[in-house]
Amino acid sequence: MASTLRNIHGKRSNLQSEFTGNGGSKRRNLHDHDTDNNNVIGSEDTVYRFLCPVKKTGSIIGKGGEIAKQIRSETKSNMRINEAVPGCDERVVTIYSTNEELNRFGDEGELVCPALDALFKVYDMVVADIDGNNDDDDDDDDDDLSKKQTVTVRMLVPSDQIGCVIGKGGQVIQNLRNDTNAQIRVIKDHLPSCALALSHDELLQIIGEPLVVREALYQVASLLHANPSRFQHLLLSSSSSMHQPGAMLMSAALTSSHRNYAVHRDITDAREFCVCFICPSENVGGVIGKGGGFINQIRQETGATIRVNTSETDDDDCIIFISSKEFYEDQSPAVNAAIRLQQRCSEKVGKDANDLAISTRLLVSSSQIGCLIGKGGAVISEMRSVTRANIKILQKEDVPKIAREDEEMVQITGNPDAAMKALTQVILRLRANSFDMDHGLVLLPTSLPYTESSNKSKYAKRDDYTKLNSNSKRRNNVS
Repeated sequence: MASTLRNIHGKRSNLQSEFTGNGGSKRRNLHDHDTDNNNVIGSEDTVYRFLCPVKKTGSIIGKGGEIAKQIRSETKSNMRINEAVPGCDERVVTIYSTNEELNRFGDEGELVCPALDALFKVYDMVVADIDGNNDDDDDDDDDDLSKKQTVTVRMLVPSDQIGCVIGKGGQVIQNLRNDTNAQIRVIKDHLPSCALALSHDELLQIIGEPLVVREALYQVASLLHANPSRFQHLLLSSSSSMHQPGAMLMSAALTSSHRNYAVHRDITDAREFCVCFICPSENVGGVIGKGGGFINQIRQETGATIRVNTSETDDDDCIIFISSKEFYEDQSPAVNAAIRLQQRCSEKVGKDANDLAISTRLLVSSSQIGCLIGKGGAVISEMRSVTRANIKILQKEDVPKIAREDEEMVQITGNPDAAMKALTQVILRLRANSFDMDHGLVLLPTSLPYTESSNKSKYAKRDDYTKLNSNSKRRNNVS
């Protein structure tokens, strides 16, 4: 074990010197890091988001949170364990700290940043918990056990940061595999539901024997430490608000400041935001639920106003109108309710159970449709690329009769996950436009180009590691 850690530390030192070009000098970020506010991530802080199996979270929380408190105290890092998301068997553990290398780590006492130190305390506790649950032979020593065990580490990494692990042409990740003998993968599809809803996370997975995974994790963590995400200051606000009880998604945290708003506000400054679904008539019963149970539950849990407009309907469709009066910086009840109602308001278009797809239709004012198209179609093309859903804007004769004269239709088609991501992008853009805040909207793409930093003193020769071993009328033809 000691020799393995020494090898890890040696490789890490070489890796850091390749990236910094000065033997591993430390980056200073005192101007970015708010030491008095543990709820803020600085632009150059080190951040890790470790996916902990729900069944193992007790090993890092402890009774009354004592273990988590001890990790924070010993490492001087910050650690947040997100609430469990219904239907997801993992919880996000966000570990963050200054990037300054202040902590002694391992047998060699190498200096590492507090977040990396805490990450390995979490890893060791989770692996020890797995070992303890599988130790059927008390006579086996630790080395024999480590050879028998296979463990998996999974982390969420922003797409603009994952390039430092992959490298140009995949050379970095291949060298990591060769050096460590671990199975290392970057997964872009089928992310766990605890991942950020706007699709800018990718999943990093490491599989192997405990010591092998530990070595691979160390090298990966070092790369992430040296290459912070440009969007990491948004991570805390989104993770803390996205998965509220009964909710699927937060809306404001990725589109506005991450700080809390405690100032007194005039309710007259709030604006009404609306989402208008075209729902197949045959789906209305599912939207309402028995005795109105389902729709009333969504109303109560989100705070949105939801109306099934049976007075404006044709033989095939009716209108589901969702609205709320809100401030831009707050979580949006209307967005939350729309996401939760999407599948019930959509038409199934897949041929069979293995090819399940849904089609979601929205009515949008003609005055707003431009914010979804963008100059030369740039915005809608980006949304299609990010979500992998088919997004169309239908006008004039292609719009259903139920629409108003000043409305156009947005149609989203794809598997349920892609369709949800596309709906999220569409309605957040519409919401920002409604508040005249298009300039403040942050919708992070799935895959950003991996580019060299302009600050060469920090990230010189990144690729060198590859060398290492409602008022208008409905249309006139509405019956």
